[in-house]
Amino acid sequence: MHFSAEALLAALLDVAPQPTAKAPRDARGLYGLVDHHGDLRYIGSTNSTDQTFYERIHQRHRTGSEGMSHYFSQMYNTGRMWRDRTDPLAKADGDLAKALRNAFVADHCRAVWLPLPDTADIPALEAAVLAIAPEEAIAWNRRKMASYDEPVDLVEETLSRLGWGSAERAALQRQRLRYLTARVSPAKTATPLRPEPPKRRVTPFPTGPFRFFALDVETANHDRGSICQIGVACVRPDHSIDTWMTYVDPRVDRWVFTSLHGISARTVQGAPTFPEVLSMLRGALSGTIVYQHSGFDRSAIAAACGNCGHPIPDWTWRDSVQVARRAWPELRGNGGHGLASLKRHLGLVFRHHDAGEDARAAAEVVLHAEGARRTKPLAKTAPPPAPDPGDDFDLVEDLNTDVSQGSPCLPQARAAGPPSQPQGAPAKRK
Repeated sequence: MHFSAEALLAALLDVAPQPTAKAPRDARGLYGLVDHHGDLRYIGSTNSTDQTFYERIHQRHRTGSEGMSHYFSQMYNTGRMWRDRTDPLAKADGDLAKALRNAFVADHCRAVWLPLPDTADIPALEAAVLAIAPEEAIAWNRRKMASYDEPVDLVEETLSRLGWGSAERAALQRQRLRYLTARVSPAKTATPLRPEPPKRRVTPFPTGPFRFFALDVETANHDRGSICQIGVACVRPDHSIDTWMTYVDPRVDRWVFTSLHGISARTVQGAPTFPEVLSMLRGALSGTIVYQHSGFDRSAIAAACGNCGHPIPDWTWRDSVQVARRAWPELRGNGGHGLASLKRHLGLVFRHHDAGEDARAAAEVVLHAEGARRTKPLAKTAPPPAPDPGDDFDLVEDLNTDVSQGSPCLPQARAAGPPSQPQGAPAKRK
């Protein structure tokens, strides 16, 4: 079945917005988020075969943690709805502010959705739609808009509906004062580029043969194309792993995630740019199976390709999260299938938020699922794992492909073949 990007975009722009709570619980596909003014500001897609519109829109975007790819939470993290989730001293006040924000979005924001069959290559369709969407309709995707100023009157409407009293309102006023103290200048509408460093050198890639690869990226800021580090784990036929890593100069002035991964403008000074790294990786990984742990890494490659005007490489993406979900279903609701939870469950040893280390961990997850690695048993006295809010699968928006429905072992994944590309898909930017 063929879907054109133009038709899909027109449908998203034309459909009547509805409250987030009405998002379908049994469908997936493309969707859009609509702000309190009634304007479409974000276009995305469900990020896995078992995630519905309701889970993605009403549960993730509306109630998720600010600073992630939970865009309602991020864009309305303002005024009395603001919180710093890393500040333990203001946790009680912050929890109230977040509860108010969740209620505000349910009251005053909307969403649109476009169900698609599971057989459709939803990530490729999303990339095609984003490539032609008007800038104002995807302003949130690339963080070209700062968080809104507090819509005071609408917030008051929500407070009245909630019936909160003087104690709650006092806590919210404290949050507003914290917000005013912590507030930074709004993001610029265009990210200025730094002068190009004179020297660059791409680290040589390991020589094969390899069974499959796992790839991970880190980004400088909320623009998913601002890749500042790429790691690739190269798995040989004997299950040994060679890890390749390079820093990448994204040529941006805005660094948001340095505190997460430790990479800064100084770190990447003199590093190759993304086009230079891509020219080598394109050939090295062409026609191969490339695992990612969730859909973020594929979407970042696509966005970086779009930023520099290069076509998306023809890698066959697979998702090690889906592999882990089939291999260890007992972790669902008991720590989850993020790398932090799998690290404990499988006895993995790696440093999280380093692209090379995370890529190797994703490869190890696949090998464990295949039985090529022996799972390290947990200590009997160890407490059950808890979800790790820092191990969110979708720091930006997730794009991933379906994984074969059989065993997670690689031969079956290889038999699944590459995902089909829709006609009219852009020469890509992933």
